[in-house]
Amino acid sequence: MDIRRLKYFLAIAEEGQITSAARKLQMSQPPLSQQLKLLEDELGVKLVERGPRSIRLTEAGMLLRDRAEQIIELTDSTARELGDYARGVQGTLNIGTVSSSAAALLEQRLMLFHRQNAGARFELHEGNTFRVLDLLAKGIVEIGIIRMPFSSAGLECVYTPEEPMVAVMSAEHDWTEGADSIALEELQGRPLILYRRFEPLIRETCREQGFEPDIFCMNDDARTTLLWANAGLGIGIVPQSAFGLLRSDNLRCTEIRAEALRTRVAAVWMKDKYLSALARKFIECFQGETLAL
Repeated sequence: MDIRRLKYFLAIAEEGQITSAARKLQMSQPPLSQQLKLLEDELGVKLVERGPRSIRLTEAGMLLRDRAEQIIELTDSTARELGDYARGVQGTLNIGTVSSSAAALLEQRLMLFHRQNAGARFELHEGNTFRVLDLLAKGIVEIGIIRMPFSSAGLECVYTPEEPMVAVMSAEHDWTEGADSIALEELQGRPLILYRRFEPLIRETCREQGFEPDIFCMNDDARTTLLWANAGLGIGIVPQSAFGLLRSDNLRCTEIRAEALRTRVAAVWMKDKYLSALARKFIECFQGETLAL
């Protein structure tokens, strides 16, 4: 399989029509159809079902689409890295990160790494924890910055210190009278805005305190929680370091006193896989000390 032919196939898969894919690729339809047939002949499988107006991927076609996207992304990333080296740049570090870990990533650890490796460049891939771990397993990123809890099987990990969850609310919803912390029970009956991944933990912890949480909104991004809370739609619950993702004079933050609602950020990478020198340096900065790998 050559890269050009894979790109042709991805265009066909995305467009759902050979005619529109040919227009997108700025080529005529017959050569594109021929390239698809050559790819099918080379692999020995049928990749598409051809209809009168559109095509549909077979199971083999869907598998190749997923693999082709990974191959193209890795190829493009490698070409950019080699281009960086040719220009005297020290390399590109591919990191996967979840939104709630962004503040932990951007504080002293990343600044220290940047000062020590000023020529380095970054490619960030953002998503939830499951997507970051998937990108890590596929080799698209070298390091994942994710938040507990997660399964550490097959991973090497270094952690930041534990931090509490906090309740965030607009000024008009603030009942705390400037208190540094609140009991979990004080959230009873209040509309809560949650990051979806923390929902089971928060439900279980509330039930242990004898009440069912009133979940007004669940979402997949800590920034969404902060924005909705800032709009006065409810009480957001986020890790303390995530509060810094949104700057607003209208937003209040109070620690929740609940031992179960404590979390921490981890830098993770695959066990027994090659780790570049640049990735090793990043882990040293993340950990705050020299890491013997």
